[in-house]
Amino acid sequence: MENGTVSAVYGLFADPAAAQAAVEALRAVGVSTADITIISSEPFEHHEFSHRDKRTWMFWIAGVGGAVGLTVGYWLTRMTELAWPLPTGGMPIVALWPNLVIIFELTMLFAVLSTVVTLLVTAQLPRRRPRLYDPAVSEGRILVGLEDPRVPMDALARALTVRGGQLKTIP
Repeated sequence: MENGTVSAVYGLFADPAAAQAAVEALRAVGVSTADITIISSEPFEHHEFSHRDKRTWMFWIAGVGGAVGLTVGYWLTRMTELAWPLPTGGMPIVALWPNLVIIFELTMLFAVLSTVVTLLVTAQLPRRRPRLYDPAVSEGRILVGLEDPRVPMDALARALTVRGGQLKTIP
């Protein structure tokens, strides 16, 4: 089978050690780590392939979202109280302590919304269906694959059948 007729190729593995061996075999035939897709139904913390996508900006984006929410909350409560000043019997028109409830809620709202949006964008979740998926993943198998392969199929087949992998292609 030629690479031009295959849009994706993957192997299904029963245990994480075999999946790790397949990842290393794919790297050995010239596939970059960023091009390898690994899908499993559970995390395998003791294997290198589970740590490759560890970095994220989500913490910082949530913090910035919270800071924006804090600023918007303070501005909204202050401007509302100044726009409709009520007689307060000598106390200040803008009272910080009662406003803290609204400021806190807006801070959390913006932090949560920025986290959810970041998750959706980075996980590419708005897509309809992933190109690379097999129902066997739900049954405990580990998928190691490659979309749009540029390496010869025989080399990919050897790499993805290492240690008992089941080779599958998507036309």
